[in-house]
Amino acid sequence: MTETPGRTEIGDQAAYAAAVQTAVAASAAYYGEGDSSLDDDVFDRLVRGIAAYEEEHPEHVLPDSPTGKVAGGAVIGDVPHTVPMLSLDNVFSAEGLEAWVAGLVRRLGREIATWSVEPKLDGLAISARYSGGRLVQLVTRGDGAAGEDVSHGAGMIVGLPSRLAEPVTVELRGEVLMTRAQFEDANTARTGAGAPAFANPRSAAAGSLRAKDRAYQVEMTFFAYGALPLEGTDEALAARLRELPHSGIMDLVAALGAHTTAATPVPAITASTVEELTGRVAEIAALRAGLDFGIDGIVIKADAAADQAEAGLSSRAPRWAIAYKLPAVEKITRLVGVEWNVGRTGIIAPRAVLEPVEVEGSIVTYATLHNAADIARRGLMLGDHVTVYKAGDVIPRVEAPVAHLRTGQEQPIQAPSACPRCGEEIDATQQRWRCVRGRSCHAVASVRYAVGRDQLDIEGLGEKIIDQLVDAGLIADFADLFVLTRDQLLDLERMGETSTANLLAAIEGAKAKPLNKVFCALGVRGTGRSMSRRIARHFAAMDQIRAADAEAFQQVDGVGPERAQALVAEIAELAPLIDKLSAAGVNMTEPGATPPPAPGEEPAEEAGEALPLAGLSVVATGAMSGPLDGLSRNEVNELIERAGGRASSSVSAKTSLLVAGDKAGSKRAKAEKLDIEIITPEEFATRVAAYL
Repeated sequence: MTETPGRTEIGDQAAYAAAVQTAVAASAAYYGEGDSSLDDDVFDRLVRGIAAYEEEHPEHVLPDSPTGKVAGGAVIGDVPHTVPMLSLDNVFSAEGLEAWVAGLVRRLGREIATWSVEPKLDGLAISARYSGGRLVQLVTRGDGAAGEDVSHGAGMIVGLPSRLAEPVTVELRGEVLMTRAQFEDANTARTGAGAPAFANPRSAAAGSLRAKDRAYQVEMTFFAYGALPLEGTDEALAARLRELPHSGIMDLVAALGAHTTAATPVPAITASTVEELTGRVAEIAALRAGLDFGIDGIVIKADAAADQAEAGLSSRAPRWAIAYKLPAVEKITRLVGVEWNVGRTGIIAPRAVLEPVEVEGSIVTYATLHNAADIARRGLMLGDHVTVYKAGDVIPRVEAPVAHLRTGQEQPIQAPSACPRCGEEIDATQQRWRCVRGRSCHAVASVRYAVGRDQLDIEGLGEKIIDQLVDAGLIADFADLFVLTRDQLLDLERMGETSTANLLAAIEGAKAKPLNKVFCALGVRGTGRSMSRRIARHFAAMDQIRAADAEAFQQVDGVGPERAQALVAEIAELAPLIDKLSAAGVNMTEPGATPPPAPGEEPAEEAGEALPLAGLSVVATGAMSGPLDGLSRNEVNELIERAGGRASSSVSAKTSLLVAGDKAGSKRAKAEKLDIEIITPEEFATRVAAYL
C-alpha cells in the first residue's frame, strides 16, 4: 500500500541492539526535556531500519523496541482515552497516495465522494476534555490507549479556550505546537534560566507541556483536528458528532472557539478526485516553507462519517486516513565557521558556515545567524552540532546547538572588533551591529537595491555599471545618479552613445516615480514594498513623513511602537540623502493620497472614501488575465492600494474580496466557504479601471 522510504541499514544483532537503545533514549529525551539528539528524519530512518531488521530476524526482537509503539514507547500515562488515539499509516509520493486511495475504494466497493485534505501539524497530540463548556482536563496521546494528564499546562496554550462558546460537554483532539516566534521566546526564557536551548519547536512543545517545575513559562498554540462525544454529552450533539462529515465537525469546532487551520495559509479543504488530492498536496508542500509553524505532511481522510465507519480501523491506524509525509525540514549538521558580512544599510550580519546537509531538497552550506547577541543567547560554538531549518523566506537558519553532542573540542565564536568591510568602528549599541559609516560602507549594495524593479526600476543600470560608477567616485548613493552627465557615462567601459542616451532617459523617467517607490528605494530598515506603500498613502508627501513622530507612525497599519521609533530615527538619519533627491527633482508625493490632518485640525473628508476599494481587504490569486495580463503580483497589489484597498496574501474572515484568476486553487475554495465575494480579473479591472 505504501512505498518504502529511506532507512538506516542495520547489519547484525549488536547493531540492532544499539539502534534500539539509541531510539529509545532519543524518544525519552524528546518527550522529557524536549532535547532529543536526533532530528525527525534521522529518528524516522532509524526506526524504519529497526523495523526492517525485526521483520528479517523476529527471534531478535527486544521488548524495548520502539516499533509499533506510539511515542516510541517513551510515554505511557495513566489516563485512559475514551477512544484510542491512533497513529496514521504513511505514504511518501503521489503514486503511493493513489495506491492507497485505490485500496480503500476496493475495500468499500465504491468510490469515495468527498475527501478531506489538511496539513499534518508537527506537534504533540492531545485530547482536551470540556464539561459544560469548561476545560477540565488535558491528556497527551501516550501509548494511544492512555496518556498523561497535562492539565497544568493549559494556561500556556493559545487557541485552546478555557471556556467554549457554548456550554457543551465534548472532547477536542488536536496538536499543541510552537510557532517560530513562540519558539524564539521559549529559548530566550529557557537560556535565561540557565538551561540549554531547545533543539527545535516540536521537542520544545513536547517537553514544555509535560514539565511541571520549571522556573519559566512558555507559550504554545493549539490546532484542533477532531471532536468526540464524552459521557454527559447531549444526545443531539453526540449524534451530530457521529453523523457529520469530518469537514462539518471542523466547522463545529471552530464555531465553539477553538483554533483550527481555517485561518492559516493552509486551511483544510474537501476534494472529490485523486487529481484534486494530489494538487492540494502539492499546494501545501509549496507553502510549507512560508508557514510560521511546522508541518511534516498532509493528512487525507474520507470525509463522510459513513465511509469512515465502514472502512474501520486496523490495530494501530484508521483505514480511512493516511499521512502523506513530506521530507524532513530540520536537519542536524556541524557549524564549522562564521562569516561576518556587511549589508546595504551597514548592518553587520553573521553567517554560519556548515558542513553540507540536504534540507528540503537542496544542499545547505550557509545559514543565517541573525546577530552577535543571538549567537551569545543561543550559546553557539564553533564545532557544535546544530539544527538547521528553512524559514519563511526559504533562507536557511540555525536554530540551536545540540548541547549534549559536544565533545569538548568546540571553540567560542569570535565577534569582529572593527567593520569587516571597511575597518571602521562598529556601533554595537543595538542588537544588530552596524558600521558607523552606515550605507556609505557598502554603497554598491544600496544603489543596486534602489534601482531594482520594485523600487525605481531604472532599466539599463546593471551591476557592472553601478560598480564602475562607485569605483570611479561618480556616485556615493543613488541620489547622485540624477546628476550624472553624458560625458561621465561615456567614459565608462562599454557605454556608447545609444546606451548612454537610453540610460539618461531611464534615470530622468525615474524622477516621476510615486512616493512609495522612492521611499522603498531608501531602504529604510524594517520596511519593504507593502509597508512603503502604506506609509506613502498614509502621509501622502515626503515632508509629512519627515515631520512625523512615533505616535504619528503608529497610525499606519502594521506599525507598532518599536518600529515607529526606529522609523523616526532612520528617516532622520536619511535626511541628507532625501534632501539630495529633492534637489535633483525627484517626485516626493503619492498620487491620489491625502495627508492626515495636523494636530488640532478637524479631519478632512477623506478622498479615499470615494475610491472603489476603500476599506476593503483584497486578495489576488491565480493567473491574471484580460487587462491585468502580464502584471506581477506586486503590480496587482499596487493597483489594489491605489484604488483604496489593502492588499493581502491570504484569505481569512477579514478578507472582503478575492480576485480569482486561472488555477486559483485553495484560496478560492476558502473564500467560497467563508462567503467572500469572488470576481474575475476582468471584473476587477472594470472596477478599478480609473487606476490601471
